[in-house]
Amino acid sequence: MTPQPRPDDERTRIREAMDRLLTGQPETSDGSLTVKALAAEAGVHRMALYKRHADLKNEFDERVRTETKQVPETEKQLRGTVSKLKETVANQRAELEELRHLVTNLTLASAVLTLTPDAPAEPAPAPDNVIPFRPPTS
Repeated sequence: MTPQPRPDDERTRIREAMDRLLTGQPETSDGSLTVKALAAEAGVHRMALYKRHADLKNEFDERVRTETKQVPETEKQLRGTVSKLKETVANQRAELEELRHLVTNLTLASAVLTLTPDAPAEPAPAPDNVIPFRPPTS
């Protein structure tokens, strides 16, 4: 079994990787300012940043925002998702309002058709030129 690195060593590597990425001097990653690149640069699993070192991940995002005047990639993705969801909600609200108007109109039409007072009580007699298939039963 391989020994687990001490958390202090991992945190030190993450902080050093953070500094290298922010100064534009990556050694093992592509140099992008993402958590994926930070994990690769520090030699840790990306989930370690999300689970054990969430504070360092947040610190990295904050440093990216303040030192480089850039919005972190995750925030860009989330903002895009939020705007799409807001658009979807607006479209669904409009569709719901349209359906409510349609239900109202159909209810009124149904009431008009069922409550017409001049509707005949008995069916109209058949014209003289119509021959029934079966003779009427008495």
